[in-house]
Amino acid sequence: MKNKLLKLIPEFDLIKDSDLKEKTLNVWVKALKIRKMQPDDMLRMPFTLLIKPCPANFVEHTRGVVQVSHGAARALQNVYGEKIPINMDYLLSGALLHDVGKILEYVEKDRQFVKSSEGKYLRHPFSGVGLAFDEGIPDEVLHMIAVHAGEGDGKWRSNEAVIIHHADFTNFEPLHGGN
Repeated sequence: MKNKLLKLIPEFDLIKDSDLKEKTLNVWVKALKIRKMQPDDMLRMPFTLLIKPCPANFVEHTRGVVQVSHGAARALQNVYGEKIPINMDYLLSGALLHDVGKILEYVEKDRQFVKSSEGKYLRHPFSGVGLAFDEGIPDEVLHMIAVHAGEGDGKWRSNEAVIIHHADFTNFEPLHGGN
């Protein structure tokens, strides 16, 4: 399963810390096993239920958020250097894991994805933190998962969390068409 994830989402290889990369992959494997899904199933899974029909799948969205986060962080480092400290491996892990809880929040019924019973009570930032905590993901990355969406509005966000939050919406709003 890990090899297939690495093929679908090659951005895992951007994480230089091999232990953090392994833990990040393990979170994905755990979520897929809980939902009894294969990695290819995520190619059918919409990245959001708020846009119908959804123009992008879960894998595309995840990759887009990672790439925008990575590019933004590199640009900030190039211009500001240490004035804006960024832990790149933590940022990449957080971007890869920001929506992993959606694997539990959504379920496929009658060939379409809908909110699961778990998803009605816990949105993906909460379930994502739970999945990642169990795998030993650092607190700094758990924070990014927890505050990347509306649940983090009005709360303090680390530099990495700010980047992921904006990268997520940069990947959402153009596909939503401003509606």
